[in-house]
Amino acid sequence: MPASQQRNLFASEPLEPELKPWDRAAAADLWVARVVFNRPLETPFDYLVSDALRERLKPGMRVRVPFGNGHQRLVGYCVEAGPFSDLIGPERFKNGQPPMLKAIEAVLDREPLLSPRMLELTRGIAERYLCGWGQVLDSVVPAGVKKLSGTREILFLVPAAGVAESLGERKLGAKQKTALEVLCAADRPLRIDELAESADCGVGVISALRDKKLVEAITQRTDAFDIDFTPMKRQPDLRLNAEQQAALEAILAELRAARHRTILLRGVTGSGKTEVYIQAIREAVSYGRQAIVLVPEISLTPQTIRRFRSRFDSVAVLHSHLSDSERHWHWQRIASGEVQVIVGARSAVFAPTPHLGLIVIDEEHETSFKQEETPRYHAREVARERARLEGIPLLLGTATPTLESWWRATAQKPTTNSPLPEGERTAATIPDLLLSLANRVAKLPLPPVTIVDTRNDPYIKRGEAIGRALSSQIQVALRDGGQVILFLNLRGFSPVVWCKACGESVRCPHCDITLTFHKDKNRVLCHSCDYESAPLTKCPSCAHPGVYYLGIGTQRLEQEVKSKFGKATCIRMDSDTMKKHGSHDEALERFRLGEAKILLGTQMIAKGLDFPNVTLVGVINADTLLHSPDMRASERTFQLIAQVAGRTGRSDKGGRVLVQSACPTEPAIALAAKHDYLAFAAHELKHRREGDAPPFRALTRIILRGAVENRVRAEAQVMATLLRTTAGKLELPVRILGPAPCPISRLRDFWRFHLQLSAESLGAIHQLWRAALPQVTRVSDVEFQIDVEPINMR
Repeated sequence: MPASQQRNLFASEPLEPELKPWDRAAAADLWVARVVFNRPLETPFDYLVSDALRERLKPGMRVRVPFGNGHQRLVGYCVEAGPFSDLIGPERFKNGQPPMLKAIEAVLDREPLLSPRMLELTRGIAERYLCGWGQVLDSVVPAGVKKLSGTREILFLVPAAGVAESLGERKLGAKQKTALEVLCAADRPLRIDELAESADCGVGVISALRDKKLVEAITQRTDAFDIDFTPMKRQPDLRLNAEQQAALEAILAELRAARHRTILLRGVTGSGKTEVYIQAIREAVSYGRQAIVLVPEISLTPQTIRRFRSRFDSVAVLHSHLSDSERHWHWQRIASGEVQVIVGARSAVFAPTPHLGLIVIDEEHETSFKQEETPRYHAREVARERARLEGIPLLLGTATPTLESWWRATAQKPTTNSPLPEGERTAATIPDLLLSLANRVAKLPLPPVTIVDTRNDPYIKRGEAIGRALSSQIQVALRDGGQVILFLNLRGFSPVVWCKACGESVRCPHCDITLTFHKDKNRVLCHSCDYESAPLTKCPSCAHPGVYYLGIGTQRLEQEVKSKFGKATCIRMDSDTMKKHGSHDEALERFRLGEAKILLGTQMIAKGLDFPNVTLVGVINADTLLHSPDMRASERTFQLIAQVAGRTGRSDKGGRVLVQSACPTEPAIALAAKHDYLAFAAHELKHRREGDAPPFRALTRIILRGAVENRVRAEAQVMATLLRTTAGKLELPVRILGPAPCPISRLRDFWRFHLQLSAESLGAIHQLWRAALPQVTRVSDVEFQIDVEPINMR
C-alpha cells in the first residue's frame, strides 16, 4: 500500500470542538432560572436549567444549587425562568463570550409555593425594607410547608403506557389479568393494598406485574391526618344601626367597584366594628372570594374565633401555637380555595389565597403588626400593597388610629407608600376613605373617666398600688355584683432593684436594663435575656449590704388585691401566667362565666375583650410608657388608656374608669379621659410636624452591634461618614443623625449604636443606601441591621 494511502487510512473528518454549557446555552437557547437565597443579597443569581428539569421548574418553586467558589449546596427560590437570550443581556458578555453559569441540581417542589402575584409582592417588600428577596420568601413560606409536615409519601400503582389498549392480547395468569383489569379500570392510581383487596390477590401477583413492566409505581404525598372542627351553630347577622349601615354601604360600594382603596373605619370602643367587618366579608364571600382578617396575636381569643366560625362555613385561624403540620394543612386548604375566611396575626397577610376579595386589619394601631426580625415588614403596609396588586379594598378598623393612618385618611391629596418604582405604580392613586362610628351600639354611652392625681393620694404615698379612690370604687363594684378589670403594664413583683447607698439601680450583667424581682420564683430576672439570679444580698456596684425592691408589677398588684378584697376571686394575666397553651383562653372563659370577679394584667387584657358585667376599669399607673425615649410614647399612652377604658360600660349596667397618674395634665392622659381622639391627633400631629417626624418624614434606623464597645462606636462613625459623603455627592436630601448609643446601649452582651436617616420620602433613603452599600466594608466583629419605618426605638 502506498505510503500516501497508509497515511489516509487513519484519517477522519476534523473533530468539532466540544461545546461548553454556556456555548450550548447561547446556541441552542437553553433555559436559565433566576434564584434568590435566604441571605441579605441584593440581586438574584442565574443558573442553567437542564432539559430534564425545564418542564417541571416554575417560578415560586424551591431548587437546590451549588453556590460560591466552594460549591456549597444551598436551597433557593426560583423567581424567574426563561430562554437564555431573554434573561442574559449583552452587558453580561465578556469579549463576546456569554457568562459561565452553574446548573440547578434539583427541583424540590411539585407545585409552586408562591403565585406570580405573591412573588411580585415579596419583591416589593424586599425593596421597601432593604433586605434580600430570598429572606422575604423564606419568611413568607411556613416551616411546615417547606418540610411537608403532616404528610407522608405513599406508593401508588398505574398501568404502564399502552397496557390498557393491549390488555386482551396479553397472556397472563388469571389473578394477574384480574389485577391488571382492575387497575386499568380505576379512575385514579391505586395503593398496593387497595389493588390487592379489589382484585382479591396477594402482593406477589402485583410484584410479578411490576417485574414484567406492566405496572409502574409512582409516589404521591397525602395528608397523614385531618383536623376536625366541630361545626358551630350558625348565627344570623345582627341588625345594624344607622351609623353601621352607612359605613357598610360605603365599604360595599368599594367592593362592588372591584378596585383598590384603603378604608379607615374609626369607631369608638363598643361601636360594633366587628359586625361591620363580618357583613362586608359576607358580601365578598358571596362573590366566590376569600377574605383575610388580621388581628393582634393577643386578640385571637375564643370570643373572636367564635364570632367568625359561627357566621361562615369555612374559617382558618392562624396563630403562633399551631404545629408545623397544622400550618401545612391550613396552607393547602387556603391555597385550594376551600377556606372562605382566614383570621390570623401578622403573618396571615401572606396567606396563599387564590381568590382574595377583601383584607381587614382590626386594631390597626397595634405595634405587633411590625415584625422585629428580618424582614422587618409592617403588616399594614404589606396589606396595603397586596390589596393594590389584587385590586381589592383594604379595611382598617380601630378606635385609635395610628397617626400615619389618620394622616393618610384626612390629607387632602392622595398618598402612597408603594415600595415599587414610580413607573410601575398605578397611575391614579385613590385617596383613603375615612368612615366613622361615633357612638356605641344600642346608644350606650362611653364610660366616664376620672383621673386620680397619685401625687396627693395617701394610699399611694405609703407604697400601695391601689389609691384611695380606686379602692373605694372596687368595693362598690363588687358589692353591686359587677366585675373589675385592673390594668398595669409592668410584670413581675418589683420592676426596680435599688441600692440606697450609691443610688444605682441594679442592671442585668448582659443588658443595659434594670432587673425585676419576681416573688413567685424568688428570683431577679432580666426581661430581655435569659439571665436570672437569686435575690441580691448586696449591691454589685458598691458592695453595700442589702438592696431595696421598688415599684409595682402585676405580681405585687395581685398580692394587694388578694389582701384588700380577699373574698373576690382574682385572675392575673401576663406573660408569666399565660405560658401554657390554652391558659389564656381558659382564664378569659372563667372571667366570662363570672367565676372570678377581678381580672388584672398587662396589655393582653386591654384588647378586644367584651364582658358586659364589667362595671369598673382601673388603670394603676398611666405613666408607664409616657416617659420612654420614643417619639410614639404619647400616642401609645393615649391608645392604651382609650382601649382599656373601652372594656367597661358595654351593657345597661353602665361602667366607669379610674386612671391613676402622676401627670394628670399630660395631653395623652387628659384627652384619653375625655375620649377625644380628634383633639389628641391634632395636638400630636402638630408636634410631629414641628419635629420633622413621621408621618411628615420617612425614617430609617441603622443599628450596629458587636461585643466590643469601642469597635462598634468606630464602625458606626465610619458608616455615618460614608452615608454623609454619599448623600453630598448625589445631592440627596437625607438628614443623618448620629451615631449615638441606642436607648438600650447593651443587649445580650452586644453593644449597640444607631444612626437615623430621615427624608421627605423613602425613595431618597433607598437611593442613598443602595449607593453606599457597595462601599460598606464588612467586618467580622460588628454587624448592622436596617429597620425601615421603625416602631420600636429601644
